[in-house]
Amino acid sequence: MQGMTRFPRHMRTILSAGMITAAGAAQASDSITAVSWGGNYQEAMRHSFFTPAAEQLGIEIREDTLSGIADVRLQVLSRAVSWDIVELASSSCVAGAQEGLFEPLDYDVIDVTGFPEGTYGEHWIASMFYSTVLAWNTEKYADNPPTGWADFFDTENFPGTRSLYNSTNGTLEFALLADGVSAEDLYPLDVERGFDKLREIRDDVAIWWTSGAQTTQLAKDGEVDMIAAWSSRIDQAMADGAAYDYTFNEGMMDFGCFAIPKGSENVDAAMQALALFATAELQANVPSHINYGPINVAAFDTGKIDPDVAAGLNSAPANLPLQFVAGVDWIAENQQRMQERWDEFLTE
Repeated sequence: MQGMTRFPRHMRTILSAGMITAAGAAQASDSITAVSWGGNYQEAMRHSFFTPAAEQLGIEIREDTLSGIADVRLQVLSRAVSWDIVELASSSCVAGAQEGLFEPLDYDVIDVTGFPEGTYGEHWIASMFYSTVLAWNTEKYADNPPTGWADFFDTENFPGTRSLYNSTNGTLEFALLADGVSAEDLYPLDVERGFDKLREIRDDVAIWWTSGAQTTQLAKDGEVDMIAAWSSRIDQAMADGAAYDYTFNEGMMDFGCFAIPKGSENVDAAMQALALFATAELQANVPSHINYGPINVAAFDTGKIDPDVAAGLNSAPANLPLQFVAGVDWIAENQQRMQERWDEFLTE
């Protein structure tokens, strides 16, 4: 897919996790600080990655929280870096790398075997997958559920109210898929073609949602008949009794990502921790703590993920091929322009 980073084969010949010794890590640093988004999400990060990596390396992994790339930029530019590993949105990792905010990663230490194309770069590596999917009210479409974005945009055969993300991110991709563009040819996005397609259904879009919690509530209340939403949020609504379902078909996979801030005093220990975060063994911890998919698809071969749980995960072998990975390079490069174009569209 266009916009994805490729590495030469020799960079994928990696040290095994067993070669990352506790003694080596302790010599480099007795502790590092890892930073994520707080709340239940960070709790999942702790149990999946931070705690087991700290135990294996024989170090302490302290924690802090952030609100976005601006926090990292402030530390790096002021030369007062107190964090060693930060987790950001994928587009922020790309943008931060372009700004020179991160240390380069050592792919002689970090093994990306099992990582799908587009989920790592010279300065960042993905943490876990989430998917934006097509979901619908099962009472409204009991006998004829939608199967893809062409159905979402087909208001004649699938009448009802819609809801889409209040952003071009994902929204334009789904419009283009509905208009016949293949997933392999999405990037660079044909922006005007996407907006033309969105105009066809804008009167049927009852709500442009702005948060994951909002989509859960919309599904639980039955306020809209179809919605493009994060699968984990629809799972939550369904668990609370919502008459909803969804398909991974044509879903957009995106991810959080780890990076080491430029100027960290513990680069070696942080690199070793990231190497463990990337292993199939630790990636396989993710579904036990949050309904997100492991980035390393070898996690499904560890025996740690129950087959019934795996069936509902976006990166499971049966579901991964149905979706496409967001073109994070293109998204990051065009983010400001797309926001301006989106604001214009909403006020037309």
